[in-house]
Formats: sequence, structure tokens, C-alpha cells
Amino acid sequence: MPDPNPAALEFLLTRRSRPAKTLGLPVPGREELAPLLTAAARTPDHGKLEPWRFIVLEHAALQRLADAVRAYGDETGTDPDKTHKMHAQFANAHLAVAVIASPRPSEKIPQIEQILSSGAVCLQLLNAALAAGWGANWLTGWASHDPDFTRPHLGLAAHESIAGLIHIGTETSAPPERPRPDLAAITTWVSE
Repeated sequence: MPDPNPAALEFLLTRRSRPAKTLGLPVPGREELAPLLTAAARTPDHGKLEPWRFIVLEHAALQRLADAVRAYGDETGTDPDKTHKMHAQFANAHLAVAVIASPRPSEKIPQIEQILSSGAVCLQLLNAALAAGWGANWLTGWASHDPDFTRPHLGLAAHESIAGLIHIGTETSAPPERPRPDLAAITTWVSE
């Protein structure tokens, strides 16, 4: 018979990301962030490769990225609305953790499993922040998928990419509940 953890299950059934633009001060300091990163690093990792890493972006770094994304958007002719939205994501933030997918060479562990593990790290960090009482949101955006931006501005290696930017802060307003998937429409039961 399983040993249930009703509080954990209730948390997972009711968890709700908080829009990044509604996250304010204070944000977790290094001591408060360490257990959240520790929880994220406990993500399933086939082969124990640790195919991910963290870059903690504090306020000044986020402002630097906001300026860089505006200049890069202008330089590359990116749609001004997209550039403005990406700029605002960085400029209005106080703390974000970039989860970096950093696949390792392996004959046994396919790269897709390593990438999926990086995504699981994002969710684990998001849920750890929410469970700790912070507001949190998982975002990306066009600049986070552009190696010509991420390599010089975040120091990513050629084989690395951003799996997610996890924004963490104090919730300033509760978001409304949103529609959830119809479980019957997305579930197939196979008995034989």
C-alpha cells in the first residue's frame, strides 16, 4: 500500500504560475534560492549526466540583457513588438534563473532525453519556488532561442541552449484560474 502525501498532491493539483510581470520585490536571496536550486537539481537524470546548469540573473544582469536585447533586435531587424516584449521581460524583472540545457556526449543517453531532463529542471524549479511561497513563472522568448544572442550575452557554449527563464519574486496580484485540459480528451487507456 502506498504512503500518500496529500499535501504534496494537493499542491500539484492546485499549483498556478504567476505572470512574470506581476512579480515584485522582495526576491529570494542566495540563501533562500539555494534550496530551490537544490530541489531543481534532483530532477530525473538518466545516466547521471547533469545535462543542465543554472545562471542566476540578478537585477543588474537583467537590465544589461534588456539593453542588449533592444540593441540586438534593432540590429537584426526583429519585429519591434517582439523586441519590446522581450525587452520588458528582462527590464521589469528582479530575479530570473536561466536553466541551460547542456547535453553531454553519450552513447547510451539520447540527446532528447537530456533536453527533456532540462525541461523537467525548469518545472521542478518553478514548483519549488511556488511551494516556498514565492510567485514564479517559466518563460523563454525569441532572444533565448537565438544562439547569436545567448552566446555573447550569457556565455553559452555552442552545444547549449536556454530551456527556460524561471522568474521568481513576490506575487503582487493573484491571477485568475485558467481553463485546464479535458483529461478524457488527452488520455488513452490501454488494457491489453
